[in-house]
Amino acid sequence: MTAQTLVMPGQVLSGDVLPVPHKSSTPLKLGPGLRHTPPSTITTTLAGPLCIDRRKNAIWVENNSGRYIPQTNDVIIATVHHSSTDWYHCSITPHTTYAQLPQLAFEGATKKTRPQLSSGGLIYARVVAASKHLDPEIACYNPSTGKSEGLGELKGGMVFDISLGMARRLLLNKQREEGKLVILEDIAEQVAFEIAVGRNGKVWIKANGIKETVLIGKALQTTDKEALNVDEQKKLVRKLLRQV
Repeated sequence: MTAQTLVMPGQVLSGDVLPVPHKSSTPLKLGPGLRHTPPSTITTTLAGPLCIDRRKNAIWVENNSGRYIPQTNDVIIATVHHSSTDWYHCSITPHTTYAQLPQLAFEGATKKTRPQLSSGGLIYARVVAASKHLDPEIACYNPSTGKSEGLGELKGGMVFDISLGMARRLLLNKQREEGKLVILEDIAEQVAFEIAVGRNGKVWIKANGIKETVLIGKALQTTDKEALNVDEQKKLVRKLLRQV
């Protein structure tokens, strides 16, 4: 489970609020809303609940209304804006600098086999470098394994906006237990679909038809905006599935 305390920007976190890992070898993982100043100072950069996952030895500030700030290892959905000789320049959020995607940062890519992405194309990528002083760098494969692991170009489907908090919940390994979400699980019993969730508040959905795709997207947005509990999510699914 995750503990929460309300924090404001500029607060220095004391050592007693930091998670104690189950294994001493597990490094502390800082998420959005926190800045590390060597050697050991951790300062908040956002207002919101301070979330602590002691099992994963992770800590972050939840902030649904603020803009997304890229963090290393985040998975995101980006839109290709333009390309240059060796790079694709991609939009992660509006009115921010472009993320840089090397044209060979795909599984098995060479100069001859690399994907030819057009302006407006969608990709599912991982943030491999993030700094407030430099444009973020992203990749569509795991540099350690060379495998895509589900990352790459997103073809067809539709993209829907969700809150940053909802994106985090959808990315949990146990959505029902940890995120109190059953909406996708219940829909999947009746409708086949593909989904990719970006930590930047974007979700890509591709079902067999436009009607089903829109239905799933709207179900997620309604669950998010109206903060539906498990029973309310189940009721919404039953209502929406009657339209399919």
